[in-house]
Amino acid sequence: MSYRKFAAFAVAVLLTLSAIGTASAKTNEQRSLQAIEPLNIAILIQDDLVAQVGNEIGVTRDFIRSLPQGSRVMVGYITSGALQVRQPFTTDLEKAAKSLRIPLASRESSAFNPYVEVLEALRKFERDWSGANAVLLISDGLDTSRGFDSTAAGHTIDIERAIKEANKRRVSVFSFYAPSEGLTSHSRLAASYGQSSLNRLSNETGGRAFFQGTTGFVTFDSYFSRLRETLNRQYARAR
Repeated sequence: MSYRKFAAFAVAVLLTLSAIGTASAKTNEQRSLQAIEPLNIAILIQDDLVAQVGNEIGVTRDFIRSLPQGSRVMVGYITSGALQVRQPFTTDLEKAAKSLRIPLASRESSAFNPYVEVLEALRKFERDWSGANAVLLISDGLDTSRGFDSTAAGHTIDIERAIKEANKRRVSVFSFYAPSEGLTSHSRLAASYGQSSLNRLSNETGGRAFFQGTTGFVTFDSYFSRLRETLNRQYARAR
């Protein structure tokens, strides 16, 4: 066999092995939540997040599809100071996944205060549902409804209300930080303020906040990987 033919053959083998490995990893990832009980989860996305967040809709759909059968999913967008419910709670995971859309990535859709809409979403959890309750909040966490006061990070009235309501309804709030088209994409102080707020909301409701630093945005891949690990630890089926 000539060198060129051998090299071409070797490349083909490597590409095949890579494709098999990627498919296997994806299958394992999709199955990684099957060891937990069905969840009742509301996925809330802030509509003015930077345009790069639109590239993460695919992995967010994969996460929804990976949930245990019997899980209830709601999909909502925090936009222009209101909660837009794209999909009310449903056990049809595929329908919930398909209801996701790319965020508007516009300052005109600014949330001003995402915690009021979190509070509204929390009230949609039924008290008689079985299974664990969770919210996945994808947001910059910044509350500018009463001005930008960095000394109040994590301690605004609406964060306090959201924490109280979540604990009353036994809902854990998990949060993914991403900068918005507003202050958090230009100011490290604003980004730090938003992250502190998300961190407190998650920590005090039994959830967890996920960050990638205060500048720029990369991907949700590592967020979802760590979220799956956290859910598996918290909600594993009794053996």
